[in-house]
Amino acid sequence: MQGSDAVLVLGLGNRLLCDDAAGPLAVDRLSAPPGVAGAVFRDGGTIGLSLLPEIEQAAAFIAVDAACFGAAPGTVRVFEGPAMDRQLGGRKRSAHEVALFDLMGTALLTNRLPARRALVAVEPGSTALGLEPTPAVADAIPQMCAAVHQLLAQWAPPSSPCRSSAAQTSSQRRGG
Repeated sequence: MQGSDAVLVLGLGNRLLCDDAAGPLAVDRLSAPPGVAGAVFRDGGTIGLSLLPEIEQAAAFIAVDAACFGAAPGTVRVFEGPAMDRQLGGRKRSAHEVALFDLMGTALLTNRLPARRALVAVEPGSTALGLEPTPAVADAIPQMCAAVHQLLAQWAPPSSPCRSSAAQTSSQRRGG
């Protein structure tokens, strides 16, 4: 992880289980050029303890995953802070939900769980063996990406008033 001021965006899921691949597929799309300044994108796969240092070092953390929350397949929801904790702490429906909750719990015990954290989730239609997501989830991946972009914009540090004024003055001098 490159520095503690970065936002870690972690795509979770198994690429061999249809809709479970939504997290890694969204991160693939998000990390494609031009990318997003201040964000580090990582395919976390089905998660492992090796990801703990990255979560602990992050200024903020966004997990992107398929998760069951009782909606129609392809529905995208964002769970922030305590709402994320509740979603992950409820009834487990996949191995990586347990692992993510455990990683977050360990980071909390070491007092290094990012205060700004969110889960961008899509309701899966099928997690059977398959290399492609169902049409509903495939269509939802751009919505997942938009939700991540919105969180990144929301969490971005405010720009310096001096920089904004200087840029505006320079732009005005050029007639722009």
